[in-house]
Amino acid sequence: MLSAYADLKTDRIPNGFILLGMAVGFGVSFYSGRELWEILGSVSLMFLLLYPLYKIGALGAGDVKLFMMIGSFCTAGELLVILAGAFVIGAVFSLVKILTEHNGRERFCYFFSYLSDIVRSGHWKIYGEDLVQDYNTYCRNKIHFAVPVLFSAVMRIGGLF
Repeated sequence: MLSAYADLKTDRIPNGFILLGMAVGFGVSFYSGRELWEILGSVSLMFLLLYPLYKIGALGAGDVKLFMMIGSFCTAGELLVILAGAFVIGAVFSLVKILTEHNGRERFCYFFSYLSDIVRSGHWKIYGEDLVQDYNTYCRNKIHFAVPVLFSAVMRIGGLF
């Protein structure tokens, strides 16, 4: 919850929250009988899956670290369910944002232009890199992904997934 709140208020997730969460996660996992290799496997899985998305700008570094922290609490299977749920919830949030901002055509044109540039150049580039210079446009086209992550984790804990 602290990470989602910080993401909404400051547009970043402090490393202190992540480190505290990982320390608690490792402690709780050890106490419940998980072995170190299993915990490290969950944490590493999230890094391996999400780092490429970070490199192209689809996720922030805080989002990747947040999932790594959640991996210290969950098995790999539970973590993949939370990840999938977060992407579905994030897609719904994005759709709602597109509808309320009335910028669907602009977003899709930008996305297809981005894909076209990648195909033409043969190199990945950071998605939305040119939008950061215009802060208002940047905010109109961004969701705080820690919130869908929170909702997904709560739904998993509550047994909805």
